[in-house]
Amino acid sequence: MNRREFLKPGIAVVATVLLLAGSSTQAADSVSSVTVLIAYHSVTGNTEKMAQGVAEGVKAVSGTQVVLKRVSEVATDDLLSADAVIVGSPVYFGNVSGEVKTFFDNWLLKFGVFRDFKMRNKVGGAFATGAAVSNGKELAMLAILEAMLVNQMIVTGGGGAFGASATTGPDSPGIDEKELAAARDLGKRVAEVAAITKHGSPK
Repeated sequence: MNRREFLKPGIAVVATVLLLAGSSTQAADSVSSVTVLIAYHSVTGNTEKMAQGVAEGVKAVSGTQVVLKRVSEVATDDLLSADAVIVGSPVYFGNVSGEVKTFFDNWLLKFGVFRDFKMRNKVGGAFATGAAVSNGKELAMLAILEAMLVNQMIVTGGGGAFGASATTGPDSPGIDEKELAAARDLGKRVAEVAAITKHGSPK
C-alpha cells in the first residue's frame, strides 16, 4: 500500500466530520435565530412602506430573520414557524381593512391555529396608516392586538403606545422619515422581546 492509498480513508473521515459539523452549525443557527413575520395589507403603498420600515427595525437586532408578506400571501407554515408576528393595516372606516380582518378570521377557518392556541406565547405587534390625524389608527392597532390576545399571544408596543402609525392624507402625504423611524422602532422592539421570550433575558 502506498502512502496515497493509506491516507485516503483518513481524508474521507475528516471530510465527513467537517460536513457533519457544518450541517450541525447550520441547524443550530436555524433553531437559535428569531423569525419575525410581518404581514400587511396595502393598496396605495403607504402601509407597504411602513412594513418595510418595520423590517429594517427587525434586522437591526442580531440573530433575526424577517419574512415580509401581504396578508393574502401568508401560509400556515409562516405563522407556525414565526417567533413573532407584526400586522399592519390601512384604516377603513375607523377599523382594520377587510383583508386584515379576513386574515385573522382565517386563523380559525383556514390556518387552524386558533383551536389549539398554536400562536400561544408568540410575540405580536401592530402598525397602521390613515389619511387623517384622527380617523381610527389607534382603533385599528387595538383591533389587531385584540385578535392576538384572543390567540394568547404576548403583545407589545413600539414606535408608539400601541404600535407605529402614519398619517398619509393631503395634510401629510406619504410616509415621512419620522413615521419610518417609528416603524423601525416597532420592528426592533418586537424582535428584542421575541429574542427574550425565546432565549431568556441577557445577563
